[in-house]
Amino acid sequence: MALNMDPIFDHWHTRLRTLGTPAYQAIPAIIREDLRSGRLSPGDRLPALRPLAVMLGLDYTTVARAYAEARRLGLVDSAPGRGTVVRSPVPRRSARPVSPLEMTMNMPPEPRDPELLRQLQAGLDFIGHLADPYALLRYQEFGGTQEDREAAAEWLAPVIPGLQPDRVLVTPGIQGALAGVMGLLAAAGEVILAEPVSYPGVKAMASALGLRLVSLACDAQGALPAAFETACRELRPRLLYLNPTLSNPTCHTMPLARREALADIALRHAVPIVEDDAYGMLPGMPVATFAQLAPEVTWYLTGLAKCLGAGLRVGYLVPPDASRRRLAVSALRTATIMAPPVTVALATHWLRDGTAARMLAAVRAESRARQQLLQDVLAGLPLQTDPEAFHCWLPLPDGVNRLALAASLRERGLAAVASDTFTMEGAPPNAMRLCLGGELGRGDCRQALAQLPPLLAAAASRVATAGLC
Repeated sequence: MALNMDPIFDHWHTRLRTLGTPAYQAIPAIIREDLRSGRLSPGDRLPALRPLAVMLGLDYTTVARAYAEARRLGLVDSAPGRGTVVRSPVPRRSARPVSPLEMTMNMPPEPRDPELLRQLQAGLDFIGHLADPYALLRYQEFGGTQEDREAAAEWLAPVIPGLQPDRVLVTPGIQGALAGVMGLLAAAGEVILAEPVSYPGVKAMASALGLRLVSLACDAQGALPAAFETACRELRPRLLYLNPTLSNPTCHTMPLARREALADIALRHAVPIVEDDAYGMLPGMPVATFAQLAPEVTWYLTGLAKCLGAGLRVGYLVPPDASRRRLAVSALRTATIMAPPVTVALATHWLRDGTAARMLAAVRAESRARQQLLQDVLAGLPLQTDPEAFHCWLPLPDGVNRLALAASLRERGLAAVASDTFTMEGAPPNAMRLCLGGELGRGDCRQALAQLPPLLAAAASRVATAGLC
């Protein structure tokens, strides 16, 4: 039987053999692959059932079942007289819209490179084609599988060289693990230390746990060693919380000498350091972590939300040693049961196949582009920032109302948060954090940033006018 078929489908016979799945499942998978690669486009007509069955050496009923499966997956449409045509690359899932006024979360930018997007989709397909999907629907041992921990240790090698997989705990993000560690190390009424302007979750957790949060005096390099030494002698703190790399919100990275000085004091006084390294993978040349400098007292926390995407709620906790790892397992398992297996399996796959590294490189590149845009649009303002960050800290002139200015900027599409949110105790500095990530494209980001200079000038003018009255 002579077949007059578009050569674009010649490779289907080979792919059927290499996929290793039943033909009725393999054909929809091939259609999806061809959509992603560009071989097929929405609206293209697929071969009729009988000629395709002959070409592939399959029963007519098998090919009919395959097309029915492709329709069920939303890949094709069929109609009398029109045949079977491609509908769309993948079914779309809409996200819950976020109010434009609710822009308090710092999120990495979303690179739109088509090849990267195809690679991300391939990871989702990998999860969807596991031999035993029920394996991801069962309870798992807390802390991740051996494969998950090995992938995490390899990923963290730039910040903790030589990390052994058995030291790692896979957690459902940093937030829950941080709360668990704080509750494990300190009891109600006891003192914990932090820098005066820091991640607001620490303040909320301390309040919920009944802990006394005391802020240490700082300079441009971070917490002052003398202040930490005094606090260790006089307050007997249960832990020191630090966010030392691309700090949220100040964008400051603590230099090595300051880290070494604080690590030495923590070792001498046996005070645990809780190192929140949420942004630690972003710098191309990271400073040595406290987990390297003082592993005996450091509880190291990091995750994928701030370097890949906020929805990827996978965290990694490295306790100081095996005995404290067991304590952490007991405490965290009680609160969280386990990290979600589907999400962890996807994260581990992306770590292993290079998708995570490619995504990280794209986030870095996009962040650098946005930081350059920031410097261009806000030239002359006293910005505190870093080329590899996707947020910055902006001190404001005396008398300018930071809360009103931040609200005005949020109304215009720029994620701005006043310093009050980040202040651990005492009077907040007159400053705010600007976020450059999330769904905003560069054009949107430029347009939003351009609102700031005239608003700031008007606010400063009002202050000056009031001063003359």
